[in-house]
Amino acid sequence: MDWLDALILGLVQGLAEYLPISSSGHLEIFREILGIDIPKDDILQFDIMVHAATVCSTIVVLWPMFARLCKSFFTFRMDHDFFYVCKILLSCVPVGIVGVFFKSYVEQFFGSGLAIVGACLIVTALLLTFAHFSDRLIASGKLKPASRGRDISWSDAFIIGCAQAVAVLPGLSRSGTTIATGILLGDKRDKVAQFSFLMVILPILGEALLDTKEMLEAPAGTEGAISWMVLLIGFATAFIVGCAACKWMLNLVKKGKLVWFAIYCVIMGVICLLW
Repeated sequence: MDWLDALILGLVQGLAEYLPISSSGHLEIFREILGIDIPKDDILQFDIMVHAATVCSTIVVLWPMFARLCKSFFTFRMDHDFFYVCKILLSCVPVGIVGVFFKSYVEQFFGSGLAIVGACLIVTALLLTFAHFSDRLIASGKLKPASRGRDISWSDAFIIGCAQAVAVLPGLSRSGTTIATGILLGDKRDKVAQFSFLMVILPILGEALLDTKEMLEAPAGTEGAISWMVLLIGFATAFIVGCAACKWMLNLVKKGKLVWFAIYCVIMGVICLLW
């Protein structure tokens, strides 16, 4: 894997992390297109680094809100922002359980071909389509949930967290799954998009720190298929592109344009299955 591969994959990650099209699935697709054949451990190492880059993009784009939440939480203000962070922590519990008890099982799906990616992309499309049409039915008054346009509740946070835990599979969009789940629960579009982007910060950065620690503790002379320079190029590219994509996605969610990504996911899913 050379610097050009890292540049392309970083670009793909930066765009696909925020768009509801599955960044992990598209990394698998482009590795196949580029003919990158490296061990699964190296694949996961690179994926974690570029995912950490887009998490940093989220922090930059949402910095005023992020800084306010951190200040409230670490000073124990017990206000709305403090409990908002608590809801984010609650949403991380399901994916934490998956990471601790099912990590090795989930990792088997990465680098295993495009059949799983294709099937999961189609599932993503179905979720986005269902959320789109249910939202339109609610808006027209034909379908009446218990509440609509509300802030995220404790139960909503946990359910959205469960959706994130399921979306660890390549091809199943994390942002698409969590945002669609929030919309189906009746949460505000802009609120659920922000929550979706913030809730991934802790799991991804935690995984990235552990991975970096393992790399630094590797025996002298141990060298994988990916150099530090390649990792840095992928990280920088994903971060820069991610900053633009995050702002774009927040606007798209407000305008309710997610159904077009469902069409894209179906097309890509079918192509992957036929590949």
